[in-house]
Amino acid sequence: MNLFDYLRRFFSDPAYHSGYNSIWTRLVEHCEYSLYALLIAAVIALPLAILSGHANRGDGTVSAVAVVGRAMPSLGLLVLLAAELGLSLSVTMIPLVLLGIPPILLYTHAGVRAVDPAAVDAARGLGMTPWQVVRQVEIPAALPLILAGLRAAAVQIVATATLAAVVSFGGFGRYIIDGLYQYDYAQVVGGAVLVAGLSLVTLLVFWLLDRLLVSPGLRTR
Repeated sequence: MNLFDYLRRFFSDPAYHSGYNSIWTRLVEHCEYSLYALLIAAVIALPLAILSGHANRGDGTVSAVAVVGRAMPSLGLLVLLAAELGLSLSVTMIPLVLLGIPPILLYTHAGVRAVDPAAVDAARGLGMTPWQVVRQVEIPAALPLILAGLRAAAVQIVATATLAAVVSFGGFGRYIIDGLYQYDYAQVVGGAVLVAGLSLVTLLVFWLLDRLLVSPGLRTR
């Protein structure tokens, strides 16, 4: 049986069209896990990156956090936390949040640091407060890189949220874990394709945000 046969068998199975194990139900679960993790990571990383970039400090620390975050074994950390703290959604969120923080921190810090110093000096010369400089000058100018960091974090989180199924939660990872356990490879392939498709949709969403929020001049540059 080839890949397309597996996919046809999976998507034509009525068991995945309605009920607790339907594709729609698993999609909602997967999106909830991913969105919660991305929001928490952004709330933590964005203010820190904006402040460090505005102060022109912390380059080494930000780089170190990015390196450590990329090397983090998400599956091992999730299993360890589940063994120590028990099964809960908050425990599942921890590795996803830790995975999302480094790209947001790195891209946002770099974006704010790269803002033209002349524009910042001109804003200060007009009497703007530090907060006004950040809000009206630095953040708009750094927005392309800020969105790039959020996009990178979102795609990584969406792909890794499949691990929630390892500790008995839902999402598209449920199909992969259950399919491996039951030797149902149509279910495994279907789950993997759904995760890949959701990752592509995530990229499309951020492409649209970039088109809507970033001025054409900044996009061209």
